[in-house]
Amino acid sequence: MWNIAVASANPAKINAVKQCFQNNFPEQAVKVSGFAVASGVAEQPLTSAETLLGAQNRLQALKLQTVADYYVAIEAGLDIDMTFAWMLIEHDGKLGKARSASLMLPPAALHLLAEGIQLGDAMDQLFGTTNIKQAGGAIGLLTHNQLSRASVYQQALTLALIPFLNPQRF
Repeated sequence: MWNIAVASANPAKINAVKQCFQNNFPEQAVKVSGFAVASGVAEQPLTSAETLLGAQNRLQALKLQTVADYYVAIEAGLDIDMTFAWMLIEHDGKLGKARSASLMLPPAALHLLAEGIQLGDAMDQLFGTTNIKQAGGAIGLLTHNQLSRASVYQQALTLALIPFLNPQRF
């Protein structure tokens, strides 16, 4: 059984990681555990570089906290008027990374973000939801649930697995 550690206690992120590994390695039993670790960046990263740094910091903190076969860090952030997330997966010293699809945010959400409110809280305020970041996320709200945070994360996580799916090439 592979032990997979996720640098988050967020059920949406943990479930996305579990689904990704089950889909990509169906013959392999996995145990996925989440750990709350600090990103070392702003609660709402405002650039791709800051978001990537947050994911890197989470990955390093996770490795100090537990022992696992795979370490996974997901950090969501902004890039101008869009939101996305960086995915990092480490296994045996090898790193895989990918950036999720980006989605435009409504001007009202961008205004709240400029005031220092986190995206999940801004979306809850605008849409009358509660804790949307641990459910379908802004993605679910803005796509009328055609996509979810977990589904978009699963795709990006699969891309981050490329070095492990093709070890002879990496």
